[in-house]
Amino acid sequence: MQLLAPAKINLHLRIGPPRADGFHPLLSWMATIGLFDTLTFDVGQDGQITLTCDEPTIPCDDRNLVIRAAKLLRLGANYSAKIHLGKKIPHGGGLGGGSSNAAFALLGLNDFWNLKKPMNELDHAAAQLGSDINFFLHGPSSICSGRGEIVRSIGLPSIARWVMLVLPDIAMPTPAVYRQFDQMKLGRDADVHNEPDWNQWAALPSQDLLHKLVNDLEAAAFAIQPELGNLRESIEKTADRPVRMSGSGSSLFTLYDDQMEAENAAKSMMDNHSCRAIAVELCPNV
Repeated sequence: MQLLAPAKINLHLRIGPPRADGFHPLLSWMATIGLFDTLTFDVGQDGQITLTCDEPTIPCDDRNLVIRAAKLLRLGANYSAKIHLGKKIPHGGGLGGGSSNAAFALLGLNDFWNLKKPMNELDHAAAQLGSDINFFLHGPSSICSGRGEIVRSIGLPSIARWVMLVLPDIAMPTPAVYRQFDQMKLGRDADVHNEPDWNQWAALPSQDLLHKLVNDLEAAAFAIQPELGNLRESIEKTADRPVRMSGSGSSLFTLYDDQMEAENAAKSMMDNHSCRAIAVELCPNV
């Protein structure tokens, strides 16, 4: 059994000041993109859950959310599985690869073990594992709030359907970005409570939509890595349109209405900025 686990981008991300429990309230429009890891499930032995990965830097023990998701799902029962993770989503890029892997481990093993757990139970398990995992259980276009675990599906963007994604060779540690965000006192409660008309936004062409999108973590990330901020400015000039960061970085993106435009933009970025860039579909139907 094999599943594709998509990456995501935060089209829009507002962050409030930390709550009493230390988590930051957020309001984010998340969308899947056509960049996928692959999870393969096979029969295991003697109650063992094992994970292998084709990326040697990825841990395959309890540090990996796939293993933790599998153990949480089986709740001490003697279910076994051999799982292989094929990585395409860059680590530390703000694209949610680890969260997506965990969500699709929950979905896949629920079927593989014939557990027949309802979605509300999978949502509960996902919320225990991490903040972005619930989105991937629902996707492909959703509004996430709370600390990310409250998910409301909304309509797909109807015109802006292509992403030019820039993947710098920079890993941004999420905790460090949030610490810098707090030190800079950037969070405001109003930003996570005042929601726009999402349906109106989803109907906009890319140029109009881009001017509305915000990522509150950009200033903190660029303070930690000025090189990333400089790259964003350079890409904006080359692309002649706004460029946003996804999540806590380091991936950067801009939107297009047309596939060929996105592909040409990706080629231009690689030619002019010597960085990896790809064109991917927004909210692919897979």
